[in-house]
Amino acid sequence: MSRFPALVGRAAGPWRRADAATRVEFIDSHAHLADPAFAADADDVIGRARATGAAAVVCIATTPDDADAAASLAANYPGFIYSTVGVHPHEAHAFDSLSDPGRIRDRLSAGAVAVGECGLDYHYDNSARPQQRRAFAEQLALARETGKPVVVHTREAVGDTAAMVREAGTAGVRGVLHCFTGPRELGETALAAGWYISFSGIVTFPKFRDDDLLRMVPEDRLLVESDSPYLAPVPNRGKRNEPAWVTLTVARIAAARGAEAESLGRATANNARVFFSLAPPGGG
Repeated sequence: MSRFPALVGRAAGPWRRADAATRVEFIDSHAHLADPAFAADADDVIGRARATGAAAVVCIATTPDDADAAASLAANYPGFIYSTVGVHPHEAHAFDSLSDPGRIRDRLSAGAVAVGECGLDYHYDNSARPQQRRAFAEQLALARETGKPVVVHTREAVGDTAAMVREAGTAGVRGVLHCFTGPRELGETALAAGWYISFSGIVTFPKFRDDDLLRMVPEDRLLVESDSPYLAPVPNRGKRNEPAWVTLTVARIAAARGAEAESLGRATANNARVFFSLAPPGGG
């Protein structure tokens, strides 16, 4: 779940947008399909994602109740939608009342593929920073205990995030920094810990010009995401985002890396399968 100011206009730099005739395989590694924004037309949204090339969508939870809704959606689309369970830093002040470790463990045992979305957000400070760090630490501990990866939100909390990622990586926790926009040093810390990095539609915005950031992530640690219904990529900026538009993000990253969008999309899909332990193509 990300909240960034609207940035409207033409994307910086030359890059080929995937059009209706271009089918790029991808896995949307971070979407909030259980959000009320999709209540009226989730089936249509999922159909458009499939038609555009989505091999799967990971439906991200921000509270345990949210995780129940995400799990129900995954049950309706087996092998295509997968769910997570966790408590977002905005909700960390209510961590004890929202959840207990047993409830999260139960959901993980029942098929949730990751812990999260969790982490630190010092921009909004909707929860006190000590509460955020405690909730994040407890969820990192659950990831270590269960062997599940962790999906991390971080904003304006570079030092504390880096320290906690470094410690978690040393303990064997696997994770991804979702919706990554830098700084480079935090990305390098995550990569050194064996973690992955995911980019969203933000990379198509006109104010995003850090192509070096798009090139720094090794191909086998790169994920892509919509973060829908938020952060619709150019030229759909300002609209409700949806997984089908991840192809635009793939095209932007591919252009920065001097790669073909189709090849990069396949690579990121394979990375998502490895990271989340998803079924291989064909369900075998």
